Amino acid sequence: MLHPRIIQGGMGVGVSNWRLARAVSQEGQLGVVSGTALDTVLARRLQMGDQGGHLRRALRKFPFQEMARRIWDRYFIEGGKTLGKAFLPSMFFSIKPSRHLLELTVVANFAEVFLAKEGHGGRVGINFLEKIQLPTLPSLFGALLAGADYVLMGAGIPRAIPGMLDRLAQGKAASLKLDVEEAGGEEFHCMFDPEEFCGGKAKVPVMKKPFFFPVISSATLALTMARKSNGCVDGFIVERPEAGGHNAPPRGVMHLDERGQPVYSARDLPDLAKIREIGLPFWLAGSFGRSGRLTEALREGAAGVQVGTAFAFCEESGISSAIKREMIEASRKGKATVHTDPFASPTGFPFKIAGTGAPFANSSSCGDRRRVCDLGYLRHPYRKGVGDLGYRCPGEPKEDFVKKGGLPVATEGRVCLCNGLLSAIGMGQVRDGRIEQSVLTAGDDVVRIAEFVPPGRESYTAADVIRTLLG
Repeated sequence: MLHPRIIQGGMGVGVSNWRLARAVSQEGQLGVVSGTALDTVLARRLQMGDQGGHLRRALRKFPFQEMARRIWDRYFIEGGKTLGKAFLPSMFFSIKPSRHLLELTVVANFAEVFLAKEGHGGRVGINFLEKIQLPTLPSLFGALLAGADYVLMGAGIPRAIPGMLDRLAQGKAASLKLDVEEAGGEEFHCMFDPEEFCGGKAKVPVMKKPFFFPVISSATLALTMARKSNGCVDGFIVERPEAGGHNAPPRGVMHLDERGQPVYSARDLPDLAKIREIGLPFWLAGSFGRSGRLTEALREGAAGVQVGTAFAFCEESGISSAIKREMIEASRKGKATVHTDPFASPTGFPFKIAGTGAPFANSSSCGDRRRVCDLGYLRHPYRKGVGDLGYRCPGEPKEDFVKKGGLPVATEGRVCLCNGLLSAIGMGQVRDGRIEQSVLTAGDDVVRIAEFVPPGRESYTAADVIRTLLG
């Protein structure tokens, strides 16, 4: 099968939304929705009034209408909540989530993929983070229900995911081993059974298995995924340190430059010759969102490129319009910046924070926010006792983290990415009458995004990006 040349990155929380993925797919390339925190994104969209009625339309197509009605009745607010009113509290995932959270997660992933695929014959993918394991199985099931064509996953080594896709597509129960701190040799697994969820074997819809592309940063990891995964890997996204979001840490001891950023060297660049030898198609990512870079990638033997940052600031993306305007203007004036923060993310991976010097995107101001953990996607499971798990996040209040057995040093420099990224798409929680501060991520190419704006316009579209990339 001939895969698309251009894969749009599955960025952030709600940045790669269904509108963006749909626009890219309609242009004949691979549109990708972000699968991160979709349960919260759906709940907050409904509380904002479901402008345009798109979610209402998607929920009417969900195969289990009683579940869709429960979600609608719980969250929908006609006309949207008032600006100064807080969103309803989110529920925390655990190894045994509530029935309502399972339904919300499945419905949310279904709706996002359904809307991205609606009304055209193009292909659509969904992107997940391996580090966020607790919602993975119900999220995958929801995406499969909507007919997702591709699943992409980075920020870890997702060797178990191909086998999970096999089982879920066949309507079989799946079990995913959790990464648990201080496990002491004991294993813990997340479980999801489609038959139990749907109310019997006969009620499980027929689903296709999507292609699976892990996001990797080295030939060693590519070889590990190809040889040691529990199912079929169909290709790779080969990401370099210039990419936005989470980056792989430098090899060996991490050294910092004068700006406090990790220092990457030639040894951190993927060995494309060895990746070519594996024989699977691959796409290059990390500063490939410019004219001429697709041709360069094809010369290296790649099947194409994955581009995130250029699409992140186009009209169809989920980033708030005010932030997009400010970043495009900063790019025009040469003032757009990206800081690779080695400590900000609770995952422990370096994380890129973009800005213009304005408060919403200044790395140091992100660290000044009052610590609160009321979303919990980046919490780490830890073993409290035999068969018993606790959950803690280095970005939560320091005293709470330490009470749970965490080391104080692990909290230094951490930022609540969950709340900050939601705020960047206009869904920030309201606290004491103020909206949660935004955190914006982008790759190094953010300094060039103004180049996509056509003459006489102040913004650009996904189609403008694709035309530029294709030359």
